Amino acid sequence: MGPVSRPGARSEHGSGDADLLRRIAAGERGAVDDLYDRFRRPAFALARRILADDALAEDVLQDVFLGVWRDPGAFDAGRGSFASWLMAMVHHKAVDAVRREESQRRRRALAEDDLALNAPTAARDVEDEAAARVVAARVRAALGELPASQREALTLAYYGGYTQREVAALTGAPLGTVKTRMLAGMRRLREGLGHAVAADALGGALGPAPVEGTGR
Repeated sequence: MGPVSRPGARSEHGSGDADLLRRIAAGERGAVDDLYDRFRRPAFALARRILADDALAEDVLQDVFLGVWRDPGAFDAGRGSFASWLMAMVHHKAVDAVRREESQRRRRALAEDDLALNAPTAARDVEDEAAARVVAARVRAALGELPASQREALTLAYYGGYTQREVAALTGAPLGTVKTRMLAGMRRLREGLGHAVAADALGGALGPAPVEGTGR
């Protein structure tokens, strides 16, 4: 696959993404390769950051792009750009993969050591995982309540790993507007979720929002 160019203006990428989706919907197999070429680098970087495993990250990418091939209509243009939607899908699939790997690891550990001493630890692990799922669901619901422009900016920055300047290029908004949207979105998330939950979900786990001039 060839290198992926840096983000351009929204008019370029938006129309290009729409054209790719139309080609995919028409059953043109080459369109999936073009889609992979365009988004493979940031998508892999995000999956790799979450999974810390190249092979698992590639599996997530294959799963996501296959899902687009099977159901291109799942993308709703009314809820933001295709890039933000795709990166959110990669994030979701990668987190699911982490949970599966952790679950398998726990089962192996329990099978190797079936001592009663391990039972309380296993119970706590299950409780922690259940609590994490509840928090993740709350965060997704809170993001869904944000205005589309704020949700899109936060999704691209925190889930996609784009800098604020790149978010501005992708969305076609001035850099100052992007910063304002992100600050307003985080403020609303803190009000709805509490500071600690919002920070852990968008800041703690994935790091601070990338700023202009920083690399991924």
